Amino acid sequence: MHIDRLRLPEIVRLTPRRFGDDRGWFSETYNQRVVDHALGAEVRFVQDNHSRSAKGVLRGLHYQLPPHAQGKLVRVLRGAVMDVAVDVRRRSASFGQWVAVELTEDNQAQLWIPPGFAHGFLSLADGTEVLYKTTDFWAPAAERAIRWDDPELALPWPKDITPRLAPKDAAAPPLASAEVFNEL
Repeated sequence: MHIDRLRLPEIVRLTPRRFGDDRGWFSETYNQRVVDHALGAEVRFVQDNHSRSAKGVLRGLHYQLPPHAQGKLVRVLRGAVMDVAVDVRRRSASFGQWVAVELTEDNQAQLWIPPGFAHGFLSLADGTEVLYKTTDFWAPAAERAIRWDDPELALPWPKDITPRLAPKDAAAPPLASAEVFNEL
């Protein structure tokens, strides 16, 4: 597996190796030892989430506050997304900074988004399927969101796609007025 630390070093792209021949291909998409080594800590996943989205569906930017903060390991099974992580740790030197990565069924890249980061993605193709592992269970009382189009963040969403949002995502506050992490 190829490991890349991105502009915000807590965000890690993991790209599995693919072995193929005329019969098809094989890829080991998850290995606990490799992930723990890449992240420098033991990570325990407790829940898998799987979504299917039409082109233009934007999900996020979501996070959960402590004590139910979630780390996520995100990958695309079919289609493509623009995947975004935003640092929502108020005391962090990178508060409000973000990373954007295209995840596709072809590149097989996965994105590790640790607790303390909001996460969202825009589907770039019809029938896009995203699978992600989480380090804590969904806890509705701890769930928060920030606006996908917050002008202070200036996220690089593709200009040629009009996002389709859930009502809760359309009503999310900008980062400046959102309840965020007060610890690192």
